[in-house]
Amino acid sequence: MKNKELADIFDKWADILEFMGDNPYHIRAYRNAARLIRDLSEDIEVLAKEGKLSQLPGIGQRLQAKILEFLRTGKIEEFEKLKQQVPDTVFTLLDIPGVGPKTVKLLYDKLGIRSIEDLKRAIERGDLLKLPGFGVKKVEKIKKGIELLESSGGRILLGVAVFIADKIIDQLKEHSAVERISVCGSTRRMKETVGDIDILATGKNLEIIDAFVNLPNVKEILWKGTKKATVIVEEGEQVDLRVIEPESYGAALQYFTGSKAHNIHLRTICLKLGLKLNEYGLFKGNEKIAGRTEEEIYSALGMDTPPPEIREDTGEIEAALEHRLPKLVDYSEIKGDLHIHSNWSDGASTIEDYVKKAIEMGYRYIAITDHSKSLKVANGLSEEDLERRNYEIDKINEKYKGKIRVLKGAEVDILPDGSLDYPNEILKELDFVVAAIHSRFSQDNTERIIRAMNNPYVNAIAHPTGRIIGQRDGYPLDIEKIMKTAAETGTALEVNSYYNRLDLRDAHCRLAVKFGAKLVISTDSHHTDHMWMIKLGVGTARRGWVEKKDVVNAGGLREIKKFVKEKRKKFGVK
Repeated sequence: MKNKELADIFDKWADILEFMGDNPYHIRAYRNAARLIRDLSEDIEVLAKEGKLSQLPGIGQRLQAKILEFLRTGKIEEFEKLKQQVPDTVFTLLDIPGVGPKTVKLLYDKLGIRSIEDLKRAIERGDLLKLPGFGVKKVEKIKKGIELLESSGGRILLGVAVFIADKIIDQLKEHSAVERISVCGSTRRMKETVGDIDILATGKNLEIIDAFVNLPNVKEILWKGTKKATVIVEEGEQVDLRVIEPESYGAALQYFTGSKAHNIHLRTICLKLGLKLNEYGLFKGNEKIAGRTEEEIYSALGMDTPPPEIREDTGEIEAALEHRLPKLVDYSEIKGDLHIHSNWSDGASTIEDYVKKAIEMGYRYIAITDHSKSLKVANGLSEEDLERRNYEIDKINEKYKGKIRVLKGAEVDILPDGSLDYPNEILKELDFVVAAIHSRFSQDNTERIIRAMNNPYVNAIAHPTGRIIGQRDGYPLDIEKIMKTAAETGTALEVNSYYNRLDLRDAHCRLAVKFGAKLVISTDSHHTDHMWMIKLGVGTARRGWVEKKDVVNAGGLREIKKFVKEKRKKFGVK
């Protein structure tokens, strides 16, 4: 995926122009292009191949030419020349929350600050207080921003944000002062990484604020007002809470949830209707006509309410206006987890531990998919060990008969030539086989995966692109070819829910739906504590406009068996 790389270029382009004092119109054009491309759920390369760049709002001919140059050559010559005019180290300062290009320019021109270390030393010497507009509060804010950057890496993984937000909301829900409460922002949209964690509530203002800042996991209070508070929690992340009047709660939730592009598009519709929309409500003149709920807002505009996860201005507004929004797979519709590692390989929990947790979660089945023999680092199972583990599964199924079914599975390594780590004689005895790549990440693995999918006993490809968020890009892959082969062979592609994978990512999920490839949403759990992450996978799938019919494990045990049987039948085996 080139989206992030291209968006980063345009963002940096805007930063350089702002640093140099360029025309605000030019700066805004690059900033808007960056935001749009970063938030796309479609691959920019796919859109370019289909000749659809001109359909992207705000992307004129000059920007289109730059995008095509990047996709063709991997760089944009004009940007490469522009970069040379500004020291690269300066832009590390822009990663600090609350520090923008104008501040960086002032720090650079007046104090010669080129790095975060330079800035730290200048703060210690008191140099910043000599600059115009720099008071004690502003300097403290910059110091806090540096601390936040160094503790959080600037962006928060979705799994971390959801974990923190859910914990806070669950605690505040119990307080009598709270009437309604929800996470909002990019966390509610289930983006793979988020900035700050934003929570919205309505009820008795001061009591809610007091309850929030006094939660047991609050480490530091950065700001406390009558309607807003900001804290640092024990996980080291910043959380903002806003308290809104009940009659404006829906408007605020809509406003603080939608992406900027979604909200701009919505306000454009409002203007055409002679209406005004903000965080306080929908207004006709001075009269508020909606605002208590999100549904009121969208309904007043003649629209269905788009699910939060797809409010990215990638077609959801048009679909809502035409009453053709997809019925996205629901978080409650997953019937079982088909990728789990027990302590037979590199997991920390026993099979029975998983069974108890799965029953608690309301699952009808789980598949224990321990690693295969070649993955020594993960204590991969020999054929003999696999047989002994399967015997234990038989015993557990007898014990929990009528409550849940444990499927005998394996995460089988796809070897460099595309063959599998267990012979077919072993694979055919398993209930559900997940195949995966765990080596040679630099090579193009398209044909390797395709050969694995053409094995009749492979039911799903785990973490298909191999990426780890913020740590490792996925290996080279012709993703469209993978999607087509998955659909043709009856092989599911996994949406790996583990918090630092989310692989397939949202744009790939949407592509899979387009090609008719089935998905399986699993956690890759190595401990029962990981099983909650199924929520992250479902959220990622929902961002990709995935419906229940697209997800294999949104069906019951009978559907799983049918899915496995149909692939074997397709290849003429039993």
